[in-house]
Amino acid sequence: MEFFNKAKAVKLRGHLDKYLSADSDQEKVRQSRRGWTQKTKWIVELVEGKTNLIRLKSVHGRYLTATDVPFLLGMTGQKVVQSDFDKGLDRKFEWEPIRDGFQVKLRSWCGKYLRANGSTPPWRNSITHDDPRATSTRNWILWDVESVELPELMDSYAESVLSSLASDDFSGSEPPSPMSVSSVKSSRHSFSQISSNKFRLGGMDFFRNAKAVRLRSHHDKYLLADDDEESVTQDRNGSSKSARWFVEYVPGYDNIIRLKSIFGKYLIASNQPFLLGMTGRKVLQTLPHRLDSSVEWEPIRDGAQIRLKTRYGNFLRANGGLPPWRNSVTHDIPHRTATQEWILWDVDVVEIHVRSPGQKPAAPSVPRLDSLDFESDTPSAVSFKSANFSRQESADSYAGSPPKIEGRTIYYHVAEDNGDVDDEDVQGYSLIFKGNGVEEMTRKFQEETGLEDVIVCTRSPLNAKLYPLRLQLPPNNVTMHVILVLPSSKVARDFEEQGLL
Repeated sequence: MEFFNKAKAVKLRGHLDKYLSADSDQEKVRQSRRGWTQKTKWIVELVEGKTNLIRLKSVHGRYLTATDVPFLLGMTGQKVVQSDFDKGLDRKFEWEPIRDGFQVKLRSWCGKYLRANGSTPPWRNSITHDDPRATSTRNWILWDVESVELPELMDSYAESVLSSLASDDFSGSEPPSPMSVSSVKSSRHSFSQISSNKFRLGGMDFFRNAKAVRLRSHHDKYLLADDDEESVTQDRNGSSKSARWFVEYVPGYDNIIRLKSIFGKYLIASNQPFLLGMTGRKVLQTLPHRLDSSVEWEPIRDGAQIRLKTRYGNFLRANGGLPPWRNSVTHDIPHRTATQEWILWDVDVVEIHVRSPGQKPAAPSVPRLDSLDFESDTPSAVSFKSANFSRQESADSYAGSPPKIEGRTIYYHVAEDNGDVDDEDVQGYSLIFKGNGVEEMTRKFQEETGLEDVIVCTRSPLNAKLYPLRLQLPPNNVTMHVILVLPSSKVARDFEEQGLL
């Protein structure tokens, strides 16, 4: 219960590094890799009179429910869904958290456990409650718990969340009665101040007003930008200028930052494996043609420290052990207890934005996502001008003349087994591609994502169905939106049956 006692809302990540997600149909639940969407956030309600039980409410205002309906006839495992609260069936909405190391098991009313299923369809991405007996499925019932600040839930579901918040806690024997948003706001003046603030309480609180920071790992070593202007490493010399990272805030997001080294290059989560055959991918400092999701980091508070999460769900990790691991920095998801603290960082603010007494806090001006035109009012440019670094000349050289971007921008999503795409209306990931051939573009996607034999598809404007790309691409200046389909998916099998592959 210690994972939930103080948490108003959480995200639950299963053994496949996918999150428990509430479908938009407001009934189904499943697993999704898109941990940053609202669907993966669950409000925690403590059950009155039962100190060891909780309820979990989705952003749709419906509860995680363990039913007695079999997921598949003749197979073990029963359905888990979202449903409205029913006082007569309150046991089905209650879950008992049981600690298992750094993770939890959630036991349902009948003694079974919330389970994130793997394997082939229809099991893939499904959620059931079951009592796994096979050794290979033991970890399917283990969940990582990530605390989420309530202001993150202020979106189109604001009325539902505010209604819950208005009761001071979530311990009622039944859901709080609905309240209007205006009445909640008036009775929660301090909360409305927080929710209107550019900086959410939580991980971003460590970077409030910060122009430059140092990041100290659990080894008491600092994140350093190497003099080769490409590598990053750890070192105990926190007084080095290379330990200073300039903070940029991403337009349109109030929980995402970029970090720039003194060489004017961004901290990037690359797709390159650190060592072949081993987990963990390289973290580098680069100046990409386009500021895409690889240079974006989400600070997540963990007590007095933070974790820096990539948009792919990995965490910035300071490695220990023997060479070549010693002093290296990668992004990864630690699964061993001994390495859980390797993703925790202390934040030292070394330079702040000074404001006049009457000036309102505002995020510093930052470059647009489709531009590298670093004007003098960006935090990095101001710092370069005032600090007189040895690399001043090289930093200024690219600040006034952004490199010309060649090729087309391609936005992409990865489809689920049945062809569904989470948040397809959102821009998604992107890459720059210079060619015109589908085969060449497919190889580029395989290098970018690490997915083998991926099928590049487009959605027909006539019937909204997916079709593999077969023809030459339009000219380079045309932006494209595509969907990647895995070769083992149901969609790919349908393509083969239809003779499209």
